Amino acid sequence: MITLDTNKKIYFASDNHLGNPDFQASIGREKKFVAWLDEIKSDAGAVFLLGDLFDFWFEYKSVIPKGFARTFGKLAEISDMGIPIHFFVGNHDLWVNDYFKKELNIEVHHSPKEFIINNKKFFIGHGDGLGPKDKSFKLLKKIFTNSFYQFLFRWIHPDLGIPFGQYMSQKNKDKSLKNDLIFNGNDEEWLTKYCKLKLETNHYDYFVFGHRHLPLDIKLSETSTYFNLGDWISHFTYCSFDGKEMKLSKY
Repeated sequence: MITLDTNKKIYFASDNHLGNPDFQASIGREKKFVAWLDEIKSDAGAVFLLGDLFDFWFEYKSVIPKGFARTFGKLAEISDMGIPIHFFVGNHDLWVNDYFKKELNIEVHHSPKEFIINNKKFFIGHGDGLGPKDKSFKLLKKIFTNSFYQFLFRWIHPDLGIPFGQYMSQKNKDKSLKNDLIFNGNDEEWLTKYCKLKLETNHYDYFVFGHRHLPLDIKLSETSTYFNLGDWISHFTYCSFDGKEMKLSKY
């Protein structure tokens, strides 16, 4: 469990999918995201990025995907200001390794984590693979995160491996987009069910996830709320915590 105490705001954002479907199509969204980062740096006590920042990301030993200079530059500036940044890998950027930590001093998390922020208990993660269903995705994730298969992929030249990864990632995103934008109702949302199951054994004031691409503010009980951050593709939504309460906002 990680504890943060600050008199400044905590910001949360997720699912930018930069690079989807290509550089020209996502550059406008990237500039908008960077403008948001530039605005919040003045009163941010910490920034949480909950995954799928990129539509595809894979780190070779000495090569990373081309692009995203504006995003990296702004994140480096915020980190150099002493503002902690926490990044939770998503299902499209599972292969974040040590580049973020070494170059940007960003803490990388590969699974959901508990945080105590100003005496409020948070459970934070990207949201993929949680709950009892989606067995096929869980199996696929085990394969993608297997070190042997990652080793094999690194033997593919980056000029072939990265475009292939980008193509497959975009194909998967296009396939899932329609389902991502359908709200199933409070009782049928699978992440809501997951949160309620967690509450049976432990109390959390706030659950914060991405992945669903829908901005959601769902009351689980009198003292617990589930927030989904939406995305920076069509919603441009984020959450902020001022030390007392969480707020879902649109940029």
